[in-house]
Amino acid sequence: MPIAELSIVDEVETAINTGSAEKRLETMKRVTDFFLSSAVKLNGEQIELFDNVLERLIKTIELRAIADISARIALAELSGKLAPIAQAPPSVIRRLARNDEIAIAGPVLSESARLGTEDLLEIAETKGEQHLLAISGRWWLKEVVTDALLARRYPAVSRRIINNPGARVSASGFAKVLAQAESDPELAVETGIRVDLPSELRRQLLRNATDAVRSRLLSRAPPHLFEEIRTAIAAVSAGVNREMSKVRDFAAATRFVALLSEKGELNEATLFGFAKQRKYEETVAALAELSRSTIEVIRPLMQSLRDDGVLIPCRAAGLSWETVHAVLDSRLATGRMGPLESAKAQAQFAKLTTENARRLLRFWQVRSISSS
Repeated sequence: MPIAELSIVDEVETAINTGSAEKRLETMKRVTDFFLSSAVKLNGEQIELFDNVLERLIKTIELRAIADISARIALAELSGKLAPIAQAPPSVIRRLARNDEIAIAGPVLSESARLGTEDLLEIAETKGEQHLLAISGRWWLKEVVTDALLARRYPAVSRRIINNPGARVSASGFAKVLAQAESDPELAVETGIRVDLPSELRRQLLRNATDAVRSRLLSRAPPHLFEEIRTAIAAVSAGVNREMSKVRDFAAATRFVALLSEKGELNEATLFGFAKQRKYEETVAALAELSRSTIEVIRPLMQSLRDDGVLIPCRAAGLSWETVHAVLDSRLATGRMGPLESAKAQAQFAKLTTENARRLLRFWQVRSISSS
């Protein structure tokens, strides 16, 4: 072992065993400065030596850091100095990253290349919002890490990840972000212009977005996404993806459903069959009959781009979620509701009581009669 390295070890041993708190801080700074001045020339064995001696010093200093502001400042400075160094002592970096003080952990969480995926996952799952925010700003993040970060559902963390071009986001991660974006217009806009947002989820975002958010999305869309976003907005606005946008004649369906009702053959199973076969007029007429309402009340609910209105007559009719889901799907020209839309509608349906649904339906019925 070279003389300089022996000298460092001796100095650290003395500081730990017999030195004052101030001496330990001074020694840590001297060892750090010596390491930084020669880091690019050190081999693996020498880096390990610095790793061991610095970690021992840090352990003794951490005991005082809770009550001693000078110790906290020294550790924060150490974190800031080591964070950008590719050859930084790995054990020291991991120890700093797990410190509860964000001033200490933050620099290495944001920047150090010494932290691996497993380190980041552990911290994402166990530490608080400020630690997660620091990780979210790293220049490169794998999907498995952003999934863990987004699972904690901190709005500020979601915004930082979405605004970080080096953060890879999975489809399930984007789904969590879209749920938050429904009440966060800025997050909706930033998410909508992400180039890696799946097209299906972009259309889902636009269906749920306000006109103001759609306009901002279009104004901020990068050239390669402009046409996709413009087309999707036009489709949502015109309702071209919904069967309900067609001109329809409900007379025959109303007569047929009335006949089934007279014969005692109209029930939930009948409605479910109409909805699954996408017999739109029959579905509307059957839902009106089973909820004890009228075509005039049910039709505009089915024509709305929103899903929540349809839930009212469905709850009033005492339908199961399976049938409700089929009714909601029957309004779509092709395909089915997205998983996020479905989960949201199911949660709303579960909260809705039969009494409140019937009361609201009676109010709509009276309003429909008075305005006709």
